[in-house]
Amino acid sequence: MESNLLTFPRLGIELELNRVAFSVFGINIYWYGIIIATGIILGTVYALSRAKRFGVDPDRMIDVILWGGIASIVFARAYYVIFSWDYYKDHLDEIVKVWHGGLAIYGALIGAVLVGMLVAKIRRVKILPALDCAAGGFLLGQAIGRWGNFVNIEAFGSNTSLPWGMSGPKIVDYLTAHQAQLAADHIWVYPEIPVHPTFFYESIWCLIGFLFLAWFTKRRRYDGQMILMYAAWYGLGRFFIEGLRTDSLMWGSVRVSQALAGILFVVSVAILAYMHYRIQHSPLPNYLPLYVNTEDGQKVVAGTYYDKPENSEEPAPDAAGEEKVEMVEEIVEAADLEQQENTEAPAEQAAEPEGREPEAEEPARPEIAEEEKPQE
Repeated sequence: MESNLLTFPRLGIELELNRVAFSVFGINIYWYGIIIATGIILGTVYALSRAKRFGVDPDRMIDVILWGGIASIVFARAYYVIFSWDYYKDHLDEIVKVWHGGLAIYGALIGAVLVGMLVAKIRRVKILPALDCAAGGFLLGQAIGRWGNFVNIEAFGSNTSLPWGMSGPKIVDYLTAHQAQLAADHIWVYPEIPVHPTFFYESIWCLIGFLFLAWFTKRRRYDGQMILMYAAWYGLGRFFIEGLRTDSLMWGSVRVSQALAGILFVVSVAILAYMHYRIQHSPLPNYLPLYVNTEDGQKVVAGTYYDKPENSEEPAPDAAGEEKVEMVEEIVEAADLEQQENTEAPAEQAAEPEGREPEAEEPARPEIAEEEKPQE
């Protein structure tokens, strides 16, 4: 069994943490994987339970989440391996061992969003409403998933004198082994002094954000607002929390995730401010209506939007589409009739007014070319 001692000296708490939950046919099942999976499942259940509030069909959203979830694990590991290549280039067999830890949240988000958007396009799910629907699920999943770091005793910070500072043999060994490297990055640590439980800070930050987005759902003004608020909220918290950590992925002297968090926060807040300005100064009373409030969105909620088979090349026509077709046909008929009337018009203009006898036609005379006319 892989157990480690974790202590909170100022609180008088000692915990013996076993990384292995149980074994099946000699294969160890780790708490880390169970907790990550639990976070993904609960985040998915939450998103699906609220899908129709965003005008998203839950059945099709399952496909988006399923493929996005698979991609999130692959991208999370790839992100971590890429920025830890100095180690993995000499330990290639460790790349696939995700149960040993080493999943980067930002890699997971990038994979989930990119692949999720692709599947949403294929399954005819509106992308912005789908992202808004997933935003709360992201935060819930992250709040739970961070406890996998707790069991592994990782993702901790630098020294602290706060009451909840934690320590243990694994923390001491890590800080001792990396003390010189951390000092080179201007991070000063003392192995015997308790450290920040940064995994806990991020879990609480995500939980607060989740509760806020759950409350804000009925108050959103436009599609895409929820995912922007998620990006701003998580980016802000991660920027400061990442600055405390002692195991950051580095790109030279730059903490990769901290830099990405800062960029994400600034860009998201800028877009939110711009959209707020546009809405406040728009002359239209219903500027940028939510998709769920449109005719198509209501059909999704009612379950009638996808009545046409998916293998059909054209989307299922709605009432508005039929009216447009009829209108075009009427315009074409009117144009044909007008052309026919214009063709018959010269003949009618040549006719004599009613009541007047037609003049006798003169016999046709040969025309004389202009140059052959006699001179007077």
